[in-house]
Amino acid sequence: MKKLSTYLLLALSLISCIKDKQSGADLVVGDRIPEFSVTMNDGSELTGKQLSRGKSCIVFFTTACPDCKATLPHVQRIYNEYGSQEVQFALISREDGADAVSKYWQENGFTMPYSAQSDRRVYELFAKTRVPRVYVCKNGVIKAIFTDQPENPDYDTIKAALEGL
Repeated sequence: MKKLSTYLLLALSLISCIKDKQSGADLVVGDRIPEFSVTMNDGSELTGKQLSRGKSCIVFFTTACPDCKATLPHVQRIYNEYGSQEVQFALISREDGADAVSKYWQENGFTMPYSAQSDRRVYELFAKTRVPRVYVCKNGVIKAIFTDQPENPDYDTIKAALEGL
């Protein structure tokens, strides 16, 4: 019985990564960052307009998603290198409240700025399905998009996209 519940929990976690709704955008490389506004974990407001100035890395995630769990440490490593320089980072949860995200950040020693969103309002401006989603942008234009397809983005992949800006 314990094995069955473990498999059930794993299946539910995987479903959270690809859970689909028919609403939402599907931005592609070359599209502009949509206008949005979120409150970051430090209480500051971050907008799409602010991220449109210079280089930015926008990441959508959920704390229950195994692919997100594999990707976020790579993003943290990139943030450690570029976060205090010319790249703005915004990690935005998809249907993950502040308590869950804060706990997950603490457990993993993450220092990246995040915005906990209990709904899909901001996410759906960018995509319909799949997390993690990593958008590498310059001057408000999406230059690269990474998801778990064909495989999770790793440190080298994200770094190459940022350096290509």
